[in-house]
Amino acid sequence: MPRLKKSLFCLLFLLLVFGRFSGFAQDQTVLVASSDSGASHAVKAEGKGEGKFNAGEMIMEHVVDNHEWHVATIGNLELTVPLPVILLYDGRLICFSSSRFHNETHSYLGFKLEPEGPSKGKIVKLENNIKAPAAPKVYDFSITKVAFAVLLSSFLLILIFLSVARAYKHNVNKAPSGLQSLMEPLIIFIRDDIAKSSIGEKKYEKFMPFLLTVFFFIFFNNLFGLIPFFPGGANVTGNIAVTLVMALFTFVLTTINGNKHYWVDIINTPGVPWWLKLPIPLMPIVEIIGIITKPFVLMIRLFANITAGHIIGLGFVSLIFIFGAISAALGLGVSVVSVAFMIFMNLLELLVAFIQAYVFTLLSALYFGLATIEPEHH
Repeated sequence: MPRLKKSLFCLLFLLLVFGRFSGFAQDQTVLVASSDSGASHAVKAEGKGEGKFNAGEMIMEHVVDNHEWHVATIGNLELTVPLPVILLYDGRLICFSSSRFHNETHSYLGFKLEPEGPSKGKIVKLENNIKAPAAPKVYDFSITKVAFAVLLSSFLLILIFLSVARAYKHNVNKAPSGLQSLMEPLIIFIRDDIAKSSIGEKKYEKFMPFLLTVFFFIFFNNLFGLIPFFPGGANVTGNIAVTLVMALFTFVLTTINGNKHYWVDIINTPGVPWWLKLPIPLMPIVEIIGIITKPFVLMIRLFANITAGHIIGLGFVSLIFIFGAISAALGLGVSVVSVAFMIFMNLLELLVAFIQAYVFTLLSALYFGLATIEPEHH
């Protein structure tokens, strides 16, 4: 049985790596072959129907958010899952499928999904086929690829933890099994090595729900983003809007739970010479800036690390097509090196998936601990 489990794990990992590689390769082969169709922005038409592979455009297409979910490319047919477009314009709620934008003008009901330019991927209002700057603003509440992935991952996490909670309820004083045995070490690790050590045994329980939620949300979506086929592959934790919201939650909880001692130390920092406090309150200004930069660092660290991992993996794939355009033999030779590096990067990203979830949770716990610490009395 142990050998069977190891073999199945290795097979699953190889399918993940080569499925990811073949999916990207298939997409780019079709893109280069169909440059005249205008279906992709990663190809810039040159000459008489010849297309040139654009690595930057291809990478950005896979990293940024989208109004539809690309599933597979079969020949010249692209299989996509259209997502709902929800717009609020001039007091009216307008809903339709993103597949309505699949036409020559990329427009429907007077709204256009910009295919290129600085507003690429945004929905704008058209008046007589001309963008109207004086028109009411378009508020986009569409369920995009990232938003759908967030809803899906949240739903799956709820199911998982309800199952674990049910197992604890029915198997009292019994050894954990199944998902319970998988989740219990992680929960205990967060409780003992993160919450208790950073916040203290008296107050850690208050913050445990948030710390557990943010850890498993980040960890689950990091792993989910490595799956190359639908419904995986969404760059949730590599989306700066998602990391911004999580960092804001940390900031709000830290600010609300900050005690008197925490705020006094910010206004009147102990151990600092008086001339740094008066007449110009230099140190309080520095401390207040520090309060703001802490969640900013949380946001940027998670966003940058996860996005960089995706970009590096896609960069290795791009090398095959760049060198293949020069010579088929050269592209074949580079593909061996690219696949080897992709396997290494996937292994590294599995580690990074856990590390980034751990770092975000640990720093949040440290901020909570600093905000709730009580002064020592001697």
